[in-house]
Order: sequence, then C-alpha cells, then structure tokens
Amino acid sequence: MNNTALHNWHIEHGGRMVDFAGWDMPIQYTTITEEHYAVRQRAGLFDIAHMGRLTFSGPDAEMFLDRLLTNSVPKIKLGQVRYSLVCNEQGGILDDVLIYRFPDHFLLVVNASNREKIVAWIEEHRGGFDIDFQDLTLDTFMLALQGPRSLELLGPLTSGDPGALKYYSVAEMDVCGIPGVVSRTGYTGEDGFEVIVPQEHGQAVWEQLFSAGQACDLIPCGLGCRDTLRLEAAMPLYGHEMNEQMDPFTAGLAFGVRLDGGEFFGKTALKAAADRTDRPVRIGLKLDGKRIAREGSDVCSGEVTLGQITSGTFSPTLEQPIAMAYVPQDYAAPGTTVEVDIRGKRVPATVVALPFYSRKR
Repeated sequence: MNNTALHNWHIEHGGRMVDFAGWDMPIQYTTITEEHYAVRQRAGLFDIAHMGRLTFSGPDAEMFLDRLLTNSVPKIKLGQVRYSLVCNEQGGILDDVLIYRFPDHFLLVVNASNREKIVAWIEEHRGGFDIDFQDLTLDTFMLALQGPRSLELLGPLTSGDPGALKYYSVAEMDVCGIPGVVSRTGYTGEDGFEVIVPQEHGQAVWEQLFSAGQACDLIPCGLGCRDTLRLEAAMPLYGHEMNEQMDPFTAGLAFGVRLDGGEFFGKTALKAAADRTDRPVRIGLKLDGKRIAREGSDVCSGEVTLGQITSGTFSPTLEQPIAMAYVPQDYAAPGTTVEVDIRGKRVPATVVALPFYSRKR
C-alpha cells in the first residue's frame, strides 16, 4: 500500500482510510455531505497525491506526446493545461489525462488506478524518440484547494498571482515559501486550484494552507465528496463512464480529440467511431424518491433494458438521487421517462441535461 506525505496527518485528524488504487486514502473525515457543502459554499482541501505525475523533456518530447495523446500537443500554448486521452489502437480509452506545458518540459497527470499501465504503455512506445521521461509521483505531493473562497485563501500564500490564471492554465510559483506548481484546475465543478510541491514539503504546505483557511471554515475533504461533487458536475470517472472498450466519442469526450492533428494511437479507429450514428449516449438521470441507483443497475423502458447505470449517488446540492448511464439515442432526450431497477424494484427516473450542477461564474 502506498502512502502520501499526509498519511499520519489523515489518521490523526480522524480520516476514515480506505484502499484506493493501492493507496491508503481518506474517504471522509466527518460526513460526505458536510464536506460536499464546504466545497460548494466555502472551500475544501483534498490530498490528491495518489494521482500519477509524469514528466517529459528532451528534443522529441512534444512529438512523442502528440503521438501518445488524442489532443493536439503542438497547439498547447505555454502555461496551458489541456484535457486529453490515451487510447489503444482500437480507439479504446486507456486513461483520461491532463497535459501541462512548461518552458522546458511537459507534465502529464494520470489517474492513480492507471499509472502503472500508462507508464508501461509509454515505455513500450518511446523507442525512436529522444526524450527524458520520469515518473515523479512518489517524489512530489499534490493537493487540491476547491471552492468559491479558494483564491482568497491561496493568493496570500504564493509568490505569484493565482488569480491571474485562467481556467485550465498553470504557472510555477512558490507556495508557502516552497517552489511549486499551481494550476487552475479541479474535479469538483467549483473554482479552485491544484498545487504540486516536492514530497518532503507536502505536509508543511498542507498545514499552512489548512491553518490559513480556518478563518473561512476550510475543512479537509476525502474521496467520498470528491465523487459526489464530480458526479453533480457530470465529470466522467475512469472505470465507470469510460474504459478500454469505450471510445471517446461514445463517452461524450469529443472535445478531447483532434482528428485534424497529427497521427496518434487509435486515430484510424476513432475516425470511424466519430462517423457512427448508432452509438449510445451518456445521459443524466434524476430519480424519484430517495433510493440510490448504483453502478450496474439496469435502466429500463417497459420490458426493454436500455443500458446500465455507470455512476449514481444522492446529490447533496439537489437533494435527490442522480445518476449517469448510457442509453440508445431514442431515449436520450431530456424529459424522457425511464425506470431504474434497484435491487429488483423499478424506480421512475427522468432524463435531464448534463451537468446536474453548474457554478455561477
């Protein structure tokens, strides 16, 4: 089991620890609902050091990454962050990732559950490219400060101006006196930032942020509310809304694919996938009552099974159960009524537009 720099801190502060992709991580400290509301209304602090952090430099770094990723790497400007995918030759999704461009290198942030797979894929295909590739996951620490008061908290503790960062941009600056990286990114649907510092300074930076945040009731948050927050924002999760059998167009992730760019793994298959007119559609569902539709529950219309739930939870913001699923296009229009089979009982549900929640800008 891997531990982040905050492992002991989590335990000392009442974190309920679980095994997540081989990392001992806090799922919650108080309640998922309390932590969820903190992020929506004020700010929450997340340990996300389990995410993979891979760096690329050298003469062929841009060329190699353009081959690896579905998005066009040469079009990423200095200081920009872009969402992309890594696909196999069949167009199936190996992982969804963020790619960051710095003056002398690129950073790729990958899902914890896929890090070893992606590292192996890179090693398999890096031959012929002059690159310096490093997996810095265990040498660095990553946190997320999310919520409407995030900038207010982070700004005074940095050497730069995080407020000048546009959404999905990044800059190198000191955080709490430690050289680091700050990006205006997140996985909650709220404004916020993600910070990377050397692993040995992780706890000190976290504790300074946590202490400064007490003036606005900042609280630590676990993986539980990270999931309810991302689901309200309709952000897909690998292993749920996507996998190696799913192509990006079916997953509703066409914005992460540039078919007019250079050659990349799976491009031929994805060109064919983009032309399909019969693929299922990822939809949002609001369920009647209070019962939660879990992953794998059937979505039905009469005697016909349309598809399965990929993610479901009780939405603290909407105060009702919500879910995402894949169904045929004829049943994907908002307002369509269906039923969800929850442990043998049919529960009425209504198709709604995604996302379920969008913050005021």
